[in-house]
Amino acid sequence: MKKFTKRNARKQKEFIQTLSFFGIAIASIIGLISYLWVYTEIDETLIAIELQKATREELNNSIKDLQNDIALLGRVDRVTDKARKELGMVFATPETISVYIDPKNLAFKK
Repeated sequence: MKKFTKRNARKQKEFIQTLSFFGIAIASIIGLISYLWVYTEIDETLIAIELQKATREELNNSIKDLQNDIALLGRVDRVTDKARKELGMVFATPETISVYIDPKNLAFKK
């Protein structure tokens, strides 16, 4: 009976060692796959952030260009030049208004 028990214990020990080896191997593979998945997700997120930053800079530059165009088009000399050349407008000649008051209708203090 002693030989049978020693053989059983040795088989059980080998089974536990084999099971622990496969467990460690599977845990390592799962850990590696999880690491690669997290790494690719972080990498994709960083690429998306960089793309959004580049888009933001491009939009800021477009806004600055438009603000410069608005400032240029809103200047008085530019508006008058366009009005003269493109619309054929001219400045109105100043008019003089004279009001005649009859001296008889004036009230003088005495």
